[in-house]
Amino acid sequence: MKEFFAQEDQVIIIVLTGVLLLLLMGVSLLLFFFFSRKKIVEKELEKKNLEITHQKEMIQSIIVTQEEERKRIAQDLHDDISSKLNVINLNANLLKDGELKPEEYLLVNDSILDATDKTLEIARKIAHNLLPPILDKFGLKDAIEELADSFNNSRKINIDYTIEYPKKYLSPQNELHLFRITQELINNSIRHGKAKNSTITFTSKNDNLLFMYTDNGVGFNQNDLNHQKGLGMKNIESRVALLNGNYQIESQKNNGFKIKITIIKPL
Repeated sequence: MKEFFAQEDQVIIIVLTGVLLLLLMGVSLLLFFFFSRKKIVEKELEKKNLEITHQKEMIQSIIVTQEEERKRIAQDLHDDISSKLNVINLNANLLKDGELKPEEYLLVNDSILDATDKTLEIARKIAHNLLPPILDKFGLKDAIEELADSFNNSRKINIDYTIEYPKKYLSPQNELHLFRITQELINNSIRHGKAKNSTITFTSKNDNLLFMYTDNGVGFNQNDLNHQKGLGMKNIESRVALLNGNYQIESQKNNGFKIKITIIKPL
């Protein structure tokens, strides 16, 4: 009888031990899932914070770019147009006074006509910079070809281009974004890259638009984030995001610059 109760006690102990082990395993699993979930949530929050920070940087870049553009336009208006209008105003008052000799009258009149012509030319230039007429009338392909040809004629840089752009592939607003990206890249090649040659290539693949730009300038170290995230590159990055695209950069010190932009076909 004692042996029976001893065996029964052993069974109870074993059962209790098993239950205790199961409880411990359950608690361990709960703790494991809790901390695992916590890590996942933390990573998701970190990812969201990075996305928010990135979006803020892009918005800030757009704002800074717009402000720089406004300052440039204001400077052009003040330095060029205002000064020419002052000349016209002064000479018009001389004519109004009517105390000029015939030869002085002709001189003042010629001065007014010359200042007027220059003012109109400057106004056209400012309007062209804001929205190139050829882009509005004929589209992106012709606008970029004209842009490249104008730089080629200036002999600042030699640009080879191959443009296979489906007409009206992008909306007029998005065509302007891509045109501005091209402008920025060329200006960066001249100002910072000291490049003598560059290439522009547009092709379409799987209904997506591929834009490739290269130059033979001084290049830069890709690991230098400060260099990559200058105002020019932030401006380009912001416009690429607005185009629902992505980009890849390749560059090395003294070995040129290359950027590939892929733009997803609009729905």
